Amino acid sequence: MLKQFVSGTALVAAALGSSAAFAVDDARSSIHITANIPTVQFHVLPRDPNFGKDEVMNYNLVAGTLTSLRQTFDVKNTNGSVHAYIEGGPAALYNGRDAIALTTKFNGVTLTATPQEVVDDATSTPGTQADMTIVAAKPLDTQNGLYTADMTVIFDAVPRP
Repeated sequence: MLKQFVSGTALVAAALGSSAAFAVDDARSSIHITANIPTVQFHVLPRDPNFGKDEVMNYNLVAGTLTSLRQTFDVKNTNGSVHAYIEGGPAALYNGRDAIALTTKFNGVTLTATPQEVVDDATSTPGTQADMTIVAAKPLDTQNGLYTADMTVIFDAVPRP
């Protein structure tokens, strides 16, 4: 009985060893796919699907300012208006020591922690385009180094009264 077990184990080991030789020549490719399909009743989507992933504000040495960001969004709410706010309030660029304030506007409305109308009912019902702009305050002469910011803008579909 012991001999059968040992010989069976040896066969499994030999089989695994030969298949491992084939695995050395395998090639693999990981593919991650997402698809975001908005509803026809409500959506707020940037025209550039990569907007917000890795944005850069370049420093202008002459003016001492950071470039701003601008992105056009497609906006629609067939059942009312659209409100927006920044989760946690206005964001800032931060480097671990100090912060540079950011002003975020959507369709000309400065966003805060409080939801407010950014596209009215009459404009959002057929659908429209609206710009988001993000502008940094002018850095002080003592502010240098790598600054980063993360923020989430929430858009609410507000039904007609």
